[in-house]
Amino acid sequence: MLVLLAGIFVVHIATVIMLFVSTIANVWMVGSSNMGTVSTGLWLLCNNTCTQLPVSSQDEASLKAVQAFMILSIIFSVVALVLFIIQLFTLEKGKRFYMTGAVMLVCWMCILIAVSIYTARFTGTMVYTTNPHHGYCFILAWICFCFSFTIGILYLVLRKK
Repeated sequence: MLVLLAGIFVVHIATVIMLFVSTIANVWMVGSSNMGTVSTGLWLLCNNTCTQLPVSSQDEASLKAVQAFMILSIIFSVVALVLFIIQLFTLEKGKRFYMTGAVMLVCWMCILIAVSIYTARFTGTMVYTTNPHHGYCFILAWICFCFSFTIGILYLVLRKK
């Protein structure tokens, strides 16, 4: 049981770190141009230097929603981690980590909404680039989606023995 708790804790910390990286770094879409590699993220457009991400007025609300839901997912993941640590030392034996699992599933839902909006609105829309493809931040966000769902379900069924 101790090994299972330690494993879940390590995966949860890895998920928090990957959420931070995928939200902060600007490599959600990558493409090539005559000036080199161009990458865009949630915040900046980077070529040789980084500038404000040019977004049309119709896509601005979608980008703000993606930014907000990714930040919310980080917040909920950290809250779930703190709840897990608190419940680990305060719950009696045989109790389940319901609150931790519920908060982690809210984090999972935030990641799902953010990445789905980004996929629907911004995939392949890099102007002045050839061969646009997804960057590592986009892939990390989907990995965090899988991890947070798995961790949330494990917290719901996990009993402290």
